[in-house]
Amino acid sequence: MKQQIQSVFRIPELRKRIFYTLSIITVVRIGAHVPIPGIDSEVIGAAIRNFSNTLFGLYDLFAGGAFSRATLFALGIMPYISASIIIQLLGAVVPYFQKLQKEGEEGRKKITQITRYGTVLIAGLQSFGISQFLMSPQMSARIGNQILPVVPNPGIGFILMTMLTLTTGTVLIMWLGERITERGIGNGISLIIMVGILARLPNVFIGEIAMIQEEIRGIFTEAVLIGLMFVIVGFVVLLTQGQRKIPVQYAKRVVGRKVYGGQSTHIPLRVNTAGVMPIIFAQAIMFIPSTFSTFFPNSDFIQGMMRFFSVQSPIYWLIFGTLIVFFTYFYTAIAFNPVEVADNMKKYGGFIPGIRPGKKTSEFIDNILTRVTLPGSIFLAVIAVFPYVLMKVMDLPYELASFFGGTSLLIIVGVSLDTLQQVESHLLMRHYDGFLKSGKMKGRRR
Repeated sequence: MKQQIQSVFRIPELRKRIFYTLSIITVVRIGAHVPIPGIDSEVIGAAIRNFSNTLFGLYDLFAGGAFSRATLFALGIMPYISASIIIQLLGAVVPYFQKLQKEGEEGRKKITQITRYGTVLIAGLQSFGISQFLMSPQMSARIGNQILPVVPNPGIGFILMTMLTLTTGTVLIMWLGERITERGIGNGISLIIMVGILARLPNVFIGEIAMIQEEIRGIFTEAVLIGLMFVIVGFVVLLTQGQRKIPVQYAKRVVGRKVYGGQSTHIPLRVNTAGVMPIIFAQAIMFIPSTFSTFFPNSDFIQGMMRFFSVQSPIYWLIFGTLIVFFTYFYTAIAFNPVEVADNMKKYGGFIPGIRPGKKTSEFIDNILTRVTLPGSIFLAVIAVFPYVLMKVMDLPYELASFFGGTSLLIIVGVSLDTLQQVESHLLMRHYDGFLKSGKMKGRRR
């Protein structure tokens, strides 16, 4: 491993890309600690704890803690992700976006431009909502003997300043993510999200050390947790990299004096085609009741109903897992179109041995995709629910349990594998050994 790391820094282009990526990430983390004007930082730190199990808590996860501190990057990259998801969903039903998706590079540029405009619009709407949220009576906390508001001087000036600041921060972080993708290493947007999640890790370590020193938790228990972490990460890697290969044969075609085709390849159907999106969708829906309940703190009926949507309730886990299975199939159907794949194969003379081209091929692919997705969706639901099981069984705090599964772990593993794959591609292009000598990473070009 030491030799491979040295090889990384021997290649000037790769070394430049890595340092460029690290410099951009440093800028992002600095921006995550610059507060917006007009708020009391001490009060918001105390007030935001009441909203950790709501949609605002989910936002704070992707913003790397910037939302709970009301900083320049409080919205994080979520408006860009929301705009991308909306455009992707429109691509499945709106003919205009379907046409753009088929236009190659030019269509991709137009879709990127529309996504940017959508990001600005969504960021503007969300920043207006956040300004109203920060000025609401719920956003206050007891400091000493006084109950102080988060915004000492609310009004139209604070609203406009917040909208301008947060929208600008979102556009800046989107631009920085695109610069990483273009001139750095890895997918910039995904790296920014991953670094934001990992930013909570030092506080978790400090908390665990404090528990050992106070003899609340023993060293043996910590060793068991570390071992469990390695096992879970291994299973998540298998889920992320797992594929079902469908063999494809291309018929020979003679064009002039040249012979095209006649080769064998395969269609890789991933066990987890949808990635982390089903958990994000399901978690957002499950947080809606708790978010709604925060606006009615004095209603006994609503607070009583919230017992069924508490993370300590088995009903919550059951509904959450069911939603993940549903959204896995839903998002897989959007991300992978068997009819389009079958049409492209037929157009270029490709066929699956023993299967007729056209409709029969699309039905065959769809049947296999359905079967492959079922165990993937169930395992995804188990991984998502596992942190809550640890909280119940081992009495772990959520900050620690979230690294044993759920959205955090899937993003960290997925982005790490993608970045490692790109680094390894650079090494192999210059005849260096990759990180894995005994085998090749799935997904890397052979």
